[in-house]
Amino acid sequence: MISGNGISVDDLVQPFQIEDLGIRGRVVRLGPLVDRVLTAHAYPEPVSRLLGEALALTAMIGSALKFDGRFILQTQSSGPVNMLVADYEAPGKIRGYAMMNPDRVAEAIGEGRTAPSDLMGEGHLALTIDQGPDMERYQGIVALHPDGLSHSAHEYFANSEQVATRIRLAAGPYYHRETSGPEMNWRAGAIMIQHIARDGGLTGYREDEDASPYTDEEENWNRASILLDTVEDHELLDPALEPNRLLFRLFHEDGVRAYEPAPVEFSCHCSRERMKTVLQSFGGHEIDEMVQEGVITATCEFCSDVYVFEPEELKEGLE
Repeated sequence: MISGNGISVDDLVQPFQIEDLGIRGRVVRLGPLVDRVLTAHAYPEPVSRLLGEALALTAMIGSALKFDGRFILQTQSSGPVNMLVADYEAPGKIRGYAMMNPDRVAEAIGEGRTAPSDLMGEGHLALTIDQGPDMERYQGIVALHPDGLSHSAHEYFANSEQVATRIRLAAGPYYHRETSGPEMNWRAGAIMIQHIARDGGLTGYREDEDASPYTDEEENWNRASILLDTVEDHELLDPALEPNRLLFRLFHEDGVRAYEPAPVEFSCHCSRERMKTVLQSFGGHEIDEMVQEGVITATCEFCSDVYVFEPEELKEGLE
């Protein structure tokens, strides 16, 4: 979507800073990108919401990369949705997919069990930073929180980054009326605040409450956190509400400053040649077992593009 000023307010990451409170943060707004991913996969709505949130969180964290690398978010769990994968490649290329048991998902939805803990179950969230072939990967792993990905991310930042962080995530269908009739598109959004350590490296929050007075830094963090908690899902998803306007609503009394937004877009690495190479790696016998109705069909998990091969084509050059 384009604002009245001719500026795109979709598929972007908007950095900001609140100097008076010692806070930095980012707003994520995903429109066509997340709609492209979720429409192609046609997951049940609760599963699409989960993956939409995963894509927004991936854009949020991946956009902080200061080098040409990749950020990968992946869950593995025991529930009907046993895996979520979202991938950010600098600068600003995103893709993702979910793995699920359709029968278990349908059963859970039929019983009204659609909370994150119902769909994902117990497991872990892995956040991986890949700096390239000549650099060591960094990976942080935390348990999946029953309340969803944002709470799991809080644990990651507290344990791995040791930065006080609060995140709000939202994803859902957005219904609007065009000249041709009602239409629905998927949207996702997120907002994050992080404490900037000052005056001796204060972290900005406490693990437990005690009787000692709060410092100014802690009071500032508490104020920013309370304001963030007032954000509603529709404010993160509404294409008519520009990120700058949302930031002004929340933090105008504290001198919020927005910086140049960074665009993000859907991108998949798959191609016919890459898929052919993958299939050929299985060897001749396995290729024969893949044949159905005289051909071999392969579907990309990320973009859902379908590739059809003749068995003889895949066996060329194989011993």
